[in-house]
Amino acid sequence: MEKNEKSKKVVLKKKDAADPMVAKRQALDAAMEKIEKAYGRGAIMKLGDEQVENIEVVSTGSIALNHALGVGGFPRGRITEIFGPESSGKTTLALHAIAQAQKNNGIAALIDAEHAFDRFYAAKLGVDVDNLLISQPDTGEQALEIAEQLIRSSAIDILVVDSVAALTPKSELEGDMGDRSVGLQARLMSQAMRKLTGSIARTNTTCIFINQLRAKIGGLSFGPQETTTGGNALKFYASVRIDIRGLGQVKDGEEPIGRHVKTKVVKNKVAPPFKVAEFDILFGEGISHESEVLDLGVDLGIIKKSGSWFSYGDSKLAQGREAAKNVLADNPDLTDEIEAKIMAALNEAGQKPNKKSLKLKSVSSSASDNDDSALAAGGENPLPRIDDDFVMDDDDDFAIEDDVRE
Repeated sequence: MEKNEKSKKVVLKKKDAADPMVAKRQALDAAMEKIEKAYGRGAIMKLGDEQVENIEVVSTGSIALNHALGVGGFPRGRITEIFGPESSGKTTLALHAIAQAQKNNGIAALIDAEHAFDRFYAAKLGVDVDNLLISQPDTGEQALEIAEQLIRSSAIDILVVDSVAALTPKSELEGDMGDRSVGLQARLMSQAMRKLTGSIARTNTTCIFINQLRAKIGGLSFGPQETTTGGNALKFYASVRIDIRGLGQVKDGEEPIGRHVKTKVVKNKVAPPFKVAEFDILFGEGISHESEVLDLGVDLGIIKKSGSWFSYGDSKLAQGREAAKNVLADNPDLTDEIEAKIMAALNEAGQKPNKKSLKLKSVSSSASDNDDSALAAGGENPLPRIDDDFVMDDDDDFAIEDDVRE
C-alpha cells in the first residue's frame, strides 16, 4: 500500500511539472516574492487578494459636484485639473476644497504662482488662513520643486497649484522680452508629472492644478477652438478634469450678488465621466450651500413648491427663494435634515442604470418668485431640475466651447 501511495505522488509531481500553467504560476510566485523583498509588501498584488477599499476623497464643497464626481469629492492620491475661462470660479472651487480638508484636521498647502492670493476672501470661504501653507515662487521650476518636497513629506493632505499658466520657466524669465520660448513650459510640466505622480499616489495627497484656457491659433475651423496651457502632460496624468463655466448672474432683485456656474467632469478615472452639475457662487461667500439644498430639495420632491411658497413636510418655509434660503441659513438643523434626505435620494438615483449625469438648471433668484407667470407665458420653470438622461454626444465639445448653450 505504501509503495502504491508513493508511486501516485511521484506521478502527480511529474504531471504538475509537465503542466505549463503550473510552471507559470510557480515562476510568477517566485517573481512576486522577489519584488516584495526588493520594494516592500504591497508593491505588487492581485486585486482579488484583498478587498478594494472605497476611494478616499476631499469634498468639493458642492453637493451636486460631489455627486457628479461619482466618489463624493476630489480623489486622494490622484491629480485633478480644474480649468475654465477667467472669473469662472476655479480658485473659489479649489479654496472650498482646502476648507473642507482643514475641517477634517487636514494640512493644506497652496502654491500661488499667480501671486494673487486674497487671504480675506479665503477666510470668508472657511479657509483657516493662519494654518494654510502658502508659497509664492519666482519660477516654475521653484514652484514644482516646492510642491514635490511638500508631497514627499507625506504630511500634506491637499496641495493646490494656482495656476499652471503662471509656472514660468527660469530661462524665459532670464531672457529678453519678445524672445521665443517654444515648448519650455510643456517640457517643464511633462517632467514634473513624471516625478510627482508616484509621490502623490504613495502619500495619498489630493493634488489640484488650476489651469487657464487659450485660443488655438492656426487650427482648423472645426473641432476644439480652445486648449489648456502647459502642453498635454497634465491632461494625460490627471485622473479628474473639471471644466467650469459661468452661465449668468445671480441677482437679488436688480442687484447682482453672484454667478451661476456649470461644471462638467470631462475626464474621470475613478467613476463614469461626463457628468454635469450647476450651482451658485455668491460674491464674497463662495458656493451657496443653502441654494443647493433648496434647489435640490425641490428637484427631488423633498421640498414642495407651490407658486412662490416653499414648504417642507407640513410646515411652510417662506415665500420667495431668497426668504427660503434665509430660513435654511437660520436653521442649520433643518438644513442638515433636508441635506441628509437629498444625499440618500442622490445615492439611490446613482445606483440606477443609465443614469449618466446630474444636470441642474436654474436662473437668478429674483426670477424664481415669478415662475408661475413664466410658465403661463410658455417659459421654462426657473428652478433647477435634474436631467438624469443627459448623454455625452459625439459632437459635445463643452470643454472647449466659447459659449455654453442650454
